[in-house]
Amino acid sequence: MAFDLVQYFSDQVKIQKPQLLQQYDADSRNAYIQELNALTLGKLIRLWREDDNKLYQEIKTLDPLYIQEVSRHLTTSVHNQSELPKPELEHGISEILSLQLTELKQLDETGNFGSNGLKELLQGQIEHLSGQADDWVWSTNELIELKGSKPLPQEELSLDDTMKEFNQMLHQQADHAPVESTVVAEPTVPGWAKVLEPVVAIAILWILYCAASQMFA
Repeated sequence: MAFDLVQYFSDQVKIQKPQLLQQYDADSRNAYIQELNALTLGKLIRLWREDDNKLYQEIKTLDPLYIQEVSRHLTTSVHNQSELPKPELEHGISEILSLQLTELKQLDETGNFGSNGLKELLQGQIEHLSGQADDWVWSTNELIELKGSKPLPQEELSLDDTMKEFNQMLHQQADHAPVESTVVAEPTVPGWAKVLEPVVAIAILWILYCAASQMFA
């Protein structure tokens, strides 16, 4: 695994350039530095792929005009969606790019990296850059293989919210459930019983008449 230049450069910007973007609060400043750090380092990787000899010479010479050219190109890109005002954005890119090139030159000189060593070091930064910035950064510096690498934020639901959703679901199901009516059916009387009702009544009266006659006889 290659040495993590992403974090190293970010830390060096905060140490060596304390005045950069100091007008913002700490959280915003750190976010902007991380964003611009990924933007410029990604561009260096892309430029190395296009012409490694040219970029290696630029690292050794640190030409201010070259730094200005790359910074302006990134600032004016149609893909750039940075929230920073354009003057602050170009200045920030220029400052961070200059620091990155200077650090790479020192690494090359002290570690005897050479062109092949720096190539391996820069190409190894892809894994460290992955997920570090939004897709517009990778579109701007043309490091498009990293598009989609940043995980999307997922909203965390509390237990109360989960229970509310569950209760709401139960109520919706209850509202749509069919209502069964409970009607008590009246007992049905057979037809033959209705026909015999007068006969039974006459028989009962006859029995009562006979009983009464015997009592008074």
